Amino acid sequence: MTDPGWWLRALFLLNLAAYLLGAWAIVDILRRRKEPMAMLSWILGILLVPVLGAPLYYLIGERKVQRRGRKKRRRSAPIVRAIRSVEARDEGAAGPQSSGAGSAVDESMRQLAELSTKLGPFPLRAGNKLEAFLTAQETYEDILRSIETARHHVHLEYYIFRPDGTGRMFLDALVRKAREGVEVRLLLDGIGSWGTSDRFFRPLVEAGGRVETFLPALPWRRPWHLNCRNHRKIVVVDAKVAYTGSQNIGDEYRGRWREVGPWKDTHLRLEGPAVRELQEVFVEDWYYAAREELTSLKYLRRQPPAGASVVQVVPTGPDQEGNVLAHIFFEAIALARTSIRISTPYFVPDPGLIVALQNAAYRGVEVEILIPSRTDSRLVLWAGRSFYQELVRSGVKIHEFRHGMLHSKTVTIDDKWTLISSANMDVRSFLLNFEVTASIFDERIARRLLHDFRESLARSEPVRPVSGRGPFWPGLLEGVARLMAPML
Repeated sequence: MTDPGWWLRALFLLNLAAYLLGAWAIVDILRRRKEPMAMLSWILGILLVPVLGAPLYYLIGERKVQRRGRKKRRRSAPIVRAIRSVEARDEGAAGPQSSGAGSAVDESMRQLAELSTKLGPFPLRAGNKLEAFLTAQETYEDILRSIETARHHVHLEYYIFRPDGTGRMFLDALVRKAREGVEVRLLLDGIGSWGTSDRFFRPLVEAGGRVETFLPALPWRRPWHLNCRNHRKIVVVDAKVAYTGSQNIGDEYRGRWREVGPWKDTHLRLEGPAVRELQEVFVEDWYYAAREELTSLKYLRRQPPAGASVVQVVPTGPDQEGNVLAHIFFEAIALARTSIRISTPYFVPDPGLIVALQNAAYRGVEVEILIPSRTDSRLVLWAGRSFYQELVRSGVKIHEFRHGMLHSKTVTIDDKWTLISSANMDVRSFLLNFEVTASIFDERIARRLLHDFRESLARSEPVRPVSGRGPFWPGLLEGVARLMAPML
């Protein structure tokens, strides 16, 4: 007969394994010394529900991705050494484009320039021609025109690439270039592009193009990591023109999702010396995913000056020590004298950012934050709203955009310095995701974004101070969502 107590023994062993796994997870949390609130949240979760808490920690609690032989971007990994070797052979790599960048920066922003040069993996580059795009239509049209002119290679790196009409439009353009003999490489995030099957990209592969996945979602495909995602958006054509910003490839970015409505994004086109840095970010990410070295002057030659703009490319991610983007952002807030304008689709600030924004408002700086009222993540929206009142009461002006989905990720200080980024204003973008940001010292770009910001304010509703705790149910939802803030 079957022993009726077998299931009790199995349950005991399961619980024992869960507690042992939980104990090891708690030891790991204490040794890694994360933010105190995040540590406490994970430890309480593991203690209360060890069967779920410990496995969940190992799935999404890990915040670091170790690239083989690599610790920081200034490190001596094989791929980085190969890139530096190519740079040394490039006659223009160390030239006047970088040496005059600091002197070309407005004096009030020079301290920020010095800090970002010290912390960022790349220096400031002068001599660039920049153009900011504020609609999906103009962004897509310009990228497709550049792809059509490609003669040697087209490199694309995206978080989301949908198998819809927009995705098909780009796929067809890439297939045409691959058939002409142009090298086409497409790098996609394993979670962001989860719904786009290999079958969709088969025409591109058959035409000679290559499609690779950065950190696949399936654990049997290596290298695998569930929590840290590649959120970058990069296009480089023939090493001469590059694009980066917040816009992915999909119909929603053209306002074709009725439940969200019109979609606002900000994207940047670059020509000149700084193109090489965006190419280098792609080359390193491609090597990590595909193990193919693209370390030759065909890909990494520094372009001559094409304009008068100073820009620094700032890649950030969980493979780096420290929080470079946060340091740059906090320094910019501290230096602000007249205005701080932030556009972000997801706003989940940590305590340090809240204090920095409050201090700026107390100093008399006009601090304005633009956030959408409709979003594809209600949990993040509720969590963000839980921070509104403590900011508004200190003088920070928060506006909720009512005319569709605001997906732009920009920061402008004193209408002189601008960030155009793939990063949101939350813990995930600052610590967990691979992001890329353009730090721009160009008043012309700042004025263009100012004009767009003011137009968006006209379609927004200001958040008013509320006495007491406010309405019961919204406050309860926001409080529950706020508990998740350290993990969002």
